[in-house]
Amino acid sequence: MTVLFARAPSIRIAHIPTTRSISHSASSSKALSFGLNNLRSAEQNDGKILRMLMFGKPGAGKGTLSARLVKKYDILSLSMGDLIRQHIAERTEVGRQAEEIVAQGNLVPDEIVLKIVTSKLEALHNKHWILDGFPRTLVQGKMLDIHLQNQNSPLSLVVNLDVADGVILSRISDRWVHLPSGRVYNMSYNRPKVDGFDDETGEPLTKRPDDNPEIFSRRLKQFYDSTSPLLAYYASPANKSARLVTLQGETSDQIWPQLDAVVRRNFPGVRERAVSMTKWRYSLSDPFALEQEKRAMKRRAAGGDA
Repeated sequence: MTVLFARAPSIRIAHIPTTRSISHSASSSKALSFGLNNLRSAEQNDGKILRMLMFGKPGAGKGTLSARLVKKYDILSLSMGDLIRQHIAERTEVGRQAEEIVAQGNLVPDEIVLKIVTSKLEALHNKHWILDGFPRTLVQGKMLDIHLQNQNSPLSLVVNLDVADGVILSRISDRWVHLPSGRVYNMSYNRPKVDGFDDETGEPLTKRPDDNPEIFSRRLKQFYDSTSPLLAYYASPANKSARLVTLQGETSDQIWPQLDAVVRRNFPGVRERAVSMTKWRYSLSDPFALEQEKRAMKRRAAGGDA
């Protein structure tokens, strides 16, 4: 499989209908084949700090691939869902506002969501990070861009995972997850060591309630309606900082070497972790994991490790 690169002005964005069936997987794949946008030299790339978004259809492997990056490299994973829950638990001002809105069955407004995200991002000016679960709409994407530009810490990479609809439908039918950690297994190509149980903890695996064809079709339509305009935005000249790269493949194992190569080639300052992480997901909103990592870094420094 290949990585598609192109300058934004030469990209043609095919019309994406608001309704799709699974049988249209080939055409939908073509419609989302965007290329690398706004290539810049090393001197222009703000010290090569990785500030990354990852998009893809439901079941395309975003969680698995983000986890592999975080496990291999010194990158922080920032989860929108985790951050909202953290603010609610800590009873912050925005957390209380979000809790009241959620309790009423309403969606948290963009302004509050942006406050929650930026309260963390502002502390990460020189850190490498991946933002998961935000933005989800074009309005949110533009709001995030404006804020990051004002902080002189713009996005540097946007990854689009282009996997055919039919492939994803087959994949989610065989998918099992360990909910506490987010580890994902597939009975076709990534089986657990013991069927039905997590490799790390031995705890039972479960099926996600939305892993069925009917719900997948609804989620796929939502993706085309909301995320496709975002991808078009990041592929356009309006996006003046982030590179957009589309990676194609049928499995995470096929896409991973492409993603790894993009990070290594374009962000040489991202260092590999000296010690492999035992946690599959490493979230900035997990204070215990952060403290453990800080202690490990101090021990390595005291022992003269690189």
